[in-house]
Amino acid sequence: MVNPGKRMHILEEKLLQLRIGPGAAILPPEITRIHMNFARKWNDGHFGPRKFWKLCLPRLKFYNPAVPMLVNRTEDQSGPAKMSIYFRQASLTSNTPSALTSKFNTLPLAQQPHSSISNEHPAPEPEEGERVVTIDMKGIHSDTILSEFMAKTGAIPVEPTPADNTQKMRIEERREKAAVDRAIVKKYLDDKRREERMLALAHQEAEAIKNANQ
Repeated sequence: MVNPGKRMHILEEKLLQLRIGPGAAILPPEITRIHMNFARKWNDGHFGPRKFWKLCLPRLKFYNPAVPMLVNRTEDQSGPAKMSIYFRQASLTSNTPSALTSKFNTLPLAQQPHSSISNEHPAPEPEEGERVVTIDMKGIHSDTILSEFMAKTGAIPVEPTPADNTQKMRIEERREKAAVDRAIVKKYLDDKRREERMLALAHQEAEAIKNANQ
């Protein structure tokens, strides 16, 4: 069982990784939802989209919890990899409920769109009061996908604070110390096992000599 102190260190690292890094950005209020569509496996041009999903999307969701972000994966490796970004029309303010919001609010939770690994929810057509901008992600590096996403959405990057940098430095120092401690423990255990093997071999030789002299 992992001790409480180690669990807290792991949690601290996970939370810091969620707060800083690629994808840490504030979306403009005009964005109503984000949809990603790509294959389940990484090959045939789907590595970049998969990496963006793993590394960038969690940070986007962390800083924009009210924006629905759906991921629809398929078994078709030859299929497209596309991101759809839905915007509220300029005629509507951020405080005006869209037709999409009203529609979702009338559906039971089980019937509302959700992420899927079996192509259950491909990108829908924009609702009334929405427009959609797409990004072709197939065969594209995740950094390039992120750059295009930031340009097309006008998202504002979230820079690490001095406290974040201090925490990051403390975590790195703790990792370095842990690596040194592991090396010391490993050497101690290796030396102990070698001594035990040598002692067992000496006992075997002594027993063999005793039996030979009888």
